[in-house]
Amino acid sequence: MRSRTYIATPPGETIKEQLMSRNMTQKEFAARMDMSEKHISQLINGTVSLTPEMAMRLEMVLGIPSEFWSKLENIYRDKLVKVQAENDMDADLEIIKKIPYNEMSKLGWIEKTGNRKQRVFALRKFFEVVRLNLINKPPISNIACRQLRESNNSDYALLAWAQKAKLEARSIETSSINIERLIRSIPLLRDMTVQDPADFSPALCDILKKCGVALVLLPHIGGSFLHGATFQDRTKIVIGLTLRGRDADKFWFSLFHEIGHIVLGHLSLGKGLTEEEERAADSFARNALIEDCQFQSFISNGDFNNKSAILMFSEEVGISPGIVVGRLQKEGYLPFSFYNDLKIKYVFR
Repeated sequence: MRSRTYIATPPGETIKEQLMSRNMTQKEFAARMDMSEKHISQLINGTVSLTPEMAMRLEMVLGIPSEFWSKLENIYRDKLVKVQAENDMDADLEIIKKIPYNEMSKLGWIEKTGNRKQRVFALRKFFEVVRLNLINKPPISNIACRQLRESNNSDYALLAWAQKAKLEARSIETSSINIERLIRSIPLLRDMTVQDPADFSPALCDILKKCGVALVLLPHIGGSFLHGATFQDRTKIVIGLTLRGRDADKFWFSLFHEIGHIVLGHLSLGKGLTEEEERAADSFARNALIEDCQFQSFISNGDFNNKSAILMFSEEVGISPGIVVGRLQKEGYLPFSFYNDLKIKYVFR
């Protein structure tokens, strides 16, 4: 094996040279060593270790001291580690170009350093992996998430954000996962849309914890195009939400979208989400906030572009008027510039 600096040569190369100088076949050599031809082949190719017992056999058959063979084996194994470490570092130095390290360090998620190798070590510890190409492999990255679009670096920004959510969730104690209780809690969560974050935040987190769900709110990471992500981490489910834009309607839609993934069983699939599953979670969130039949009835009245009618409808169904405006805009009934004064922005502390 090779890297930029090192070459790891197995003792088998020297064994091969000795056999050639004696015009001895591997078959004959295996017989003299009282070993299988397969094992001798593996020894020569360096795929099995040259043990002290093997070194003694080599001394008897080839007349070269066992200490020589043991030393060759130690050098080979040492070089092998260095080759692997250097190749892993070179690969990771390419990966860190796609990870928003500066932004993560500004948020205090990771140590500040301009040294590229130190960044690799810091990121390996942050992601809890021996090399960075493992972070996007299941089961390490078993994440259900909603992205607005994809870019070359978006997956790594998303994975960094989700890892921070996982680390934060470890300090949150929850009850056992109880999906039925979560479903029964949806009306209580919906009622919170008309409250101030200072009032509903503790109750929201408490309700979810009793369902086995840890809610983590984190700043948005540039490039991730992320609103939320959900995954199971051992005995709890983690819902991570960004405060992207801090719009109340987006916050609640994202929360119920992630709850939808849980209720609809998307976390147990062990794979990336399909467009169909994302649409199903969107539909769940829409209906949890405003039932389709209620919304269509409101639309059919024809006065959905009237502020007073919006306020009246939102009071009738017990939902924040900003959520009604957000849905009207999203579904094309209102321009995105209309009635944004009915939307509120959250400040979480």
